[in-house]
Formats: sequence, C-alpha cells, structure tokens
Amino acid sequence: MVTGVRGALRRPVAELLERRRDPAVVHTLRSTAAAVISYVVALQLSNEPAPLTAPLTALLVVQVTLYSTLTTGIRRVNSVVVGVVIAIAFSALVGLSWWSLGLVILASLVVGRFARVEEFVPEVAISAMLVLGVTQVTDTAWDRVVETLIGATVGLLFNVLLVPPVWVGSAGESIEDLSRRMRQLFLRLGEELTSPIPVEHAAARLHEARRLDNDVADVDAALRQAEDSLRLNPRVKEGLLHRIVLRTGLDTLEICAVVLRVLARTLTDLAKEREEEELFPKDVAIALEDLLARVADTLVSFAILVTARISADADRAEERLAGELLAARAVRDHVADLLLLMVRRDPRQWQLYGALLAEIDRILDELDLDHRGRRLMEELDRHSRERTERRPRLTAMRDRLGV
Repeated sequence: MVTGVRGALRRPVAELLERRRDPAVVHTLRSTAAAVISYVVALQLSNEPAPLTAPLTALLVVQVTLYSTLTTGIRRVNSVVVGVVIAIAFSALVGLSWWSLGLVILASLVVGRFARVEEFVPEVAISAMLVLGVTQVTDTAWDRVVETLIGATVGLLFNVLLVPPVWVGSAGESIEDLSRRMRQLFLRLGEELTSPIPVEHAAARLHEARRLDNDVADVDAALRQAEDSLRLNPRVKEGLLHRIVLRTGLDTLEICAVVLRVLARTLTDLAKEREEEELFPKDVAIALEDLLARVADTLVSFAILVTARISADADRAEERLAGELLAARAVRDHVADLLLLMVRRDPRQWQLYGALLAEIDRILDELDLDHRGRRLMEELDRHSRERTERRPRLTAMRDRLGV
C-alpha cells in the first residue's frame, strides 16, 4: 500500500524533472515565484489589505525571455497607469453608472491607441473599470499605481537578476523533429512506388504533406521564442549568428516542405492517370525509392548541421551532409537515365516525370552546402546594413574602436 502511494507520488515528480527544460514548466515556476515575491513586497508598501494588483502585474510582466519581459513590462505599466489616470479623472466628475462606464471604456480604448501600449490596449480599460468601481477612488487608485509598479519592478528584476534560459536547444529539437517527420513522409512515398497505388492512398499522402504547414508554424513559434531568448541575454555570445543559422535552416526546411507537397501532388496526378497499372516499371520504382530515401536522410543531416552548436559536431555533420548529397545526386542521375528510356518507350505523362525530377533537384539545391553558405552571408550582410541604417553613429563609433 505504502509502496504504491510512493510510486504514485514519484511519477509526477519524475515527469516534472524530465520536463524541467520545457519552456512552459520554467515559465510557470518563474511566474509563480515572481508573483509571490511581489505580493509580499506590496503588503509592506501598499495601504490595501490584499494588494493583488502587484502579483497580477508580475504574472503578466514575467515572460519566457528577458527581451519579451523588458518590452512587455514597459508597455504593461503604461497601460495600467493610463487606465488609473482616466479613472481618477472620471471619478472626479461622475459616479459609476451604465453610461459613465461606457464613456470610461470608450475613452480608455481610444487613449490606449495613442499611448502606444500595442497589445495591451484592453488592459487600459480594465484598469480604469477596476479603479472606478471602488469606493475610495483616489486613495485606491494611487495604491493601485503603487502595486502595479511593484509588480512590474519585481517581474523585471526577476528576469534581469535570474536570466531566463536560452531556448536554442528546444528550438533545435523542434527543427530536427520537423525534418524527421518529413523524412517519414518521403520514405512512405518511396515505399508505395513499388506497387500499384490507389488514388486514395496517393491523396492521403498529399494531405499529410499539406499538414506539414502546421508543423512548420509550430517550429516557427519555438524559433521566435529562441530568438527572443538570445536578445539582451548577457550569457550569450554571437546571438545574431545563432539566430541567423536557425532561421535560415528553418526557411530551407519550409521550402523543402512546400516542394514535398508539390511532389506528392505530382505522384497523385500520376496515380489518377494510371489507376489500373503501376506508376513505374520495377527497376525505375526501386531506383526512385532509393532516391527518396537518400533525400530523406539528407534532410535529417541538414537539420543536425543547422542545430550543431559545437564546432567539432558541426564539422562532422557537414561532412556527413556532403557525402549524402553526393550519393543522392548520383542516384538522381541514374533515375533520370531510367526515366529517359521510359519516356522514349512510352511518352505518356512525360511532363510528370520531368516535374518529379525538377522537384528532387530543387530540394537537393536547397540543401547544398554552397547554397547555404551564400544564404548565411547574405543574411549577415543584410543585418549589418540594417544595424548601420538604424544606428549610424553607434556603428561608426564601434568601427573606430575596432569592435
């Protein structure tokens, strides 16, 4: 009995420890700690018996990354202060009624647009309504301002002194997971080429390829979080390079996902044209299966190269990718020769065969190391130009100092 209870208690603890690097878990723990600290501080400085505005503000200010905390905290404090000021102005003229409440909400939303609080415009109206609805308006209003400042200050200091983790690792895992899902789809497409394919099966693979768009969007969200975690983070060196490497890597995989969808569309069209027969002769189907398998492995090797953080690992990943690209191109040339012989014997749907090769070529070109090197240099140059245009004096000073 006791052993069973202990086992039941250990399982959730073990799962929590396993997920200690999960952004959601870390954010939950940090937000809770910041809210409790801000409440304790507000009890000492505010006249309110239960200063809940302070922990509320801390919860809203503390974000997953230091960059988002700093930018969000300033806008959130502005939104609350503007709402309190509007409530004080209205309380001096009118009481609380349906029409005065409507005027407060309207004024808060309009002023919030001009106060540049961006996504926190509704919080201007929320703050104004909360203050307007209390009895001792003036005293409570200023207490609310104090509590807001306490919560925002604690939230900001919490992330400045205890810098949030860098989420590059989780973003890298998301990129690798995306490449492996694409690899599985490539393998399934290749396996089905060696037997007659019902149109329904080919269409199902096309729908799978379309669903990759949702996977790309999820990875993009994880990557944006990782990019924010690199900004203004004192523990990070060469943050810009990390961001560009990951972003360009995801862009390449997104292009490959689009081409994969077009490839599935081509095979679906071919299946419609040849419902009662095999799509390809046996030797061509086997060669195509081998080609798609090699392209699938190349995708995963590319993702590993993008997410490699140690130079030795990156060198090994680059060598592996170069070898797989070379082997894939050799198989591609063999498939092209087989398809050419096939077209000479039976020219039906020759355009689909050409499209199939063109789509494979596009993926291999996107994964090419020279192409990636040029893309990285272009992105670095673009960021350098943008930084120079935004801060010409700072850039000139850094150039003079040799930084």
